[in-house]
Amino acid sequence: MQKEIRELITKDGQKIWQITTSDERFYGKQTTNPTTGLPEIIWLPSVTWIKNYYYTSPYLVRWIADKGLTESERIKKEAGTRGDKIHQATEQLEKDGEIRIEDKFLNKETGQMEELTAEELEAVISYKDFIDDTNVEILANEMTVFSEKYAGTLDRIFRINGQIYIIDLKSSQSIRKDMIIQLSAYSHTEIDYTGLGITDEEWKARKLAVLQLGYQKNSKKYKFTEIEDRYDLFELAYSVWREENPDAKPKQKDFPLVIKLQRSIANQKRVKKLKK
Repeated sequence: MQKEIRELITKDGQKIWQITTSDERFYGKQTTNPTTGLPEIIWLPSVTWIKNYYYTSPYLVRWIADKGLTESERIKKEAGTRGDKIHQATEQLEKDGEIRIEDKFLNKETGQMEELTAEELEAVISYKDFIDDTNVEILANEMTVFSEKYAGTLDRIFRINGQIYIIDLKSSQSIRKDMIIQLSAYSHTEIDYTGLGITDEEWKARKLAVLQLGYQKNSKKYKFTEIEDRYDLFELAYSVWREENPDAKPKQKDFPLVIKLQRSIANQKRVKKLKK
């Protein structure tokens, strides 16, 4: 059973829980029941789970058919692991101002700490180059955000030459529709932007962008692309998700610590062997 439970602490001290399984992800935050006055946890589905209910591109269907389901899932997991390690490394780079080539980062698939591969190092170097080349002010990173219907973790909020951007970091070579849907959903959450030093005017004029790292189609190895807000497409995906997952909440099932027979069957096995 693969199930990851993470406890996150926001800057204001609020506890948030993230529960991830192979095909679901929930975010929980503690609140007060208005009727009883008692604390309770509200569980909301993640943006990454909901966006998967947008229609599947015919090109993606063909790619899966060509690769086979098992191979395509393996490639998808490898890409996810690579992207996660790049995210960890870029966070450390922002925090410490540097990373070393021998630094290790968590591979969530294996649970092991690993050095970055050459491909991952190239992506991190491209992020460093983007920061060095651009007048970037990093206002938020890996920020968990909530709306009334869903929650998620956005990658970055940048201020670039006075313009506010909600940023998605990607190591892929193309920008897919689901990336646009994901960013659009984050833009419509309840973000305390004033706490980030963003004015009302700046926030109203915010833009969305994908920053591709380790990009192979130019000499800079990164590509910054502004994208259109398509919250309407996210709402379509949410409608389908809601139809297929009524009353969704984290599944809980108790298992015994020891699985033990009430009686021994060792003698029965021996008798059967003797009869043969």
